[in-house]
Amino acid sequence: MSTVHHPSDVNVMLEQDVVTHSIARRALAALRIGFGVTFLWAFFDKLLALGYATGVNPETGAVDRFGPDAWINGGSPTFGFLTFGVPADNPFQSFFNDIAGDTWVNWLFMLALLGIGLALTLGTGIRIAAASGALLYLMMWVASMPLENNPVVDDHLLGALSMVVLATTLSGDTWGLGKQWARIGPVRRHEVLR
Repeated sequence: MSTVHHPSDVNVMLEQDVVTHSIARRALAALRIGFGVTFLWAFFDKLLALGYATGVNPETGAVDRFGPDAWINGGSPTFGFLTFGVPADNPFQSFFNDIAGDTWVNWLFMLALLGIGLALTLGTGIRIAAASGALLYLMMWVASMPLENNPVVDDHLLGALSMVVLATTLSGDTWGLGKQWARIGPVRRHEVLR
């Protein structure tokens, strides 16, 4: 037996909090914003070679901000990690090495960093952003295999799990635009956009 909801029920459903304790909601919002800023920072560092992960000579430590490593200056945001960051005994090393620096991989990676970062920071489209973030974290987890400090768990896997938590708790509703976003017609009709 299916339940028919009256259109006014949608507004009630939108206002309902999945997590009912205010401190827990704020903690989830802080976690969401922290991950959002992390994705945005990675985007801007790779875009401009700000000298934190991108634009640093690994041998000398010399920093060349806004230099040739910047994506806007022709640098590749994926080449270094996928070429040198994948362990030699990783069963997928040749796959990751083969796609390292490809234009489509660079664009997909950079658009993912920007889109996930903006969505998490603003609290909009959390479900799609979190699913994309979890997938990105899982791919980086696979690329990091075998892990150095633990045979299974590392920060990539914990990041993926955190994305699942953020997606399922409507974390964008607190300190974000999640509730306003949920009132938009297409989002109201398709909960995956929430």
